[in-house]
Amino acid sequence: MRITRKVFLDLAIWMVAFGLAIGIVFPFFVILLGVPPATALTVKFFLACLGAGALAGAINFALARLVVGRRLRVLARAMTHIEESVLSSSVSGDADGCTPEDCTIPVDSEDEIGESATAFNRLVETLAYSIETQAAVRSFSNLLTSQLEIDGLAQHALRSFMAHTGAEGGALLYESAGELVIAASHGLHDTAGLADSDHVRLVVRTGDPVTLRLPENVRVDGVVATFPPAEVVILPATYKSIPLGVVILASSNPFSSEARTRMELFRQSLGLALNNAIAHDRLQRLAALDPLTGTYNRRFGMGRLREEFDRAVRIGAPLGVLMFDIDHFKQVNDTYGHLVGDRVLISIAGVAKMVLRDGDVLIRYGGEEFLAVLPAASTDDLRLIGDRLRRAIEESSVSDGSQTIRVTASLGAAAYPTHNVERENQLVQLVDDALYQAKESGRNRLVLAR
Repeated sequence: MRITRKVFLDLAIWMVAFGLAIGIVFPFFVILLGVPPATALTVKFFLACLGAGALAGAINFALARLVVGRRLRVLARAMTHIEESVLSSSVSGDADGCTPEDCTIPVDSEDEIGESATAFNRLVETLAYSIETQAAVRSFSNLLTSQLEIDGLAQHALRSFMAHTGAEGGALLYESAGELVIAASHGLHDTAGLADSDHVRLVVRTGDPVTLRLPENVRVDGVVATFPPAEVVILPATYKSIPLGVVILASSNPFSSEARTRMELFRQSLGLALNNAIAHDRLQRLAALDPLTGTYNRRFGMGRLREEFDRAVRIGAPLGVLMFDIDHFKQVNDTYGHLVGDRVLISIAGVAKMVLRDGDVLIRYGGEEFLAVLPAASTDDLRLIGDRLRRAIEESSVSDGSQTIRVTASLGAAAYPTHNVERENQLVQLVDDALYQAKESGRNRLVLAR
């Protein structure tokens, strides 16, 4: 029953009133105990009983204020501190202002006050987790938006996933040309078969997460030993419901509900960032490739040549450059038409890609002329690869109806440091001169620069 708007004032009124009521009843009660009515029913005795009752009510109020009020003040101060911390965190994004260690209050009673303190502490833990998660998601999103290269994006994303979920191993795969490519991995014993895993492909196909328990074909590399994980979670990275890749997280202990919540929040941000990175990568490739042959275009290819030349000079490694030109290509165009001529160019580019080594760079230098950059290739390597390429071109053919079109190529080559040049364009000039000599001396041959 409320009398005023202050609980403790109501409590004081009720306690004093109760004390006065006891003071009024007490004289009649003592008569039952054998006190003479002449003594118990006097004004003096009534006043003494009323005074004692009022004093007892006042003392009870003071004790309640001391015992209960102190705990409520502790709770109020803690709530005020949380309010200030939440306001500060919303501005700065710093989740360290109200950790459970700083903001919880002691629970020293097993009653409603203790229950209130316990509920308050649970609220603090939930709030701290919420603030920490919000800050982690904000940091994760900011990190991803600053990354446009897929490799850098994948490394940073996987590191954040593992740091905020407690995973001890993981990998990030993305779709490229219909295949899953491992962009980042950490702590997994064997990643070679991840892209072919039925579970991974199921997640890519359906877009639904999959949780595996104690798989036999996966091991996690711990600090000391390799051990089977208790749980593996495979998450789809999607953009507008289109799967772009997967995140694989492995832990020696089952993931908590909080970790799963963060996985889902991070996964949503990752989808957009991965889509942007893939689009950026495609644009970079389109800008670098010749649209007809799929080789590097001259602008981008010469940049790669410059990089490889600077690297060869820096580490003292050889660098070979090979230039070849299709013999009498104008006659092919004049006789069969430009569409057939384009098919011949595509065919020759394909032959060259098969002959050249992994790591070599093939460039469409202009028209029917191609330039190949061969890192770590000496003059002897150029002679071997150049002859092999010349024969492969001579043996290749393009069909046009009932006609079979064959072409040959003239090649020029030069190597650094056999030719002590200072810049890559000087090396290209030597190769161009050697190619001119090959054409002048009868075509369909390789000439090494002198």
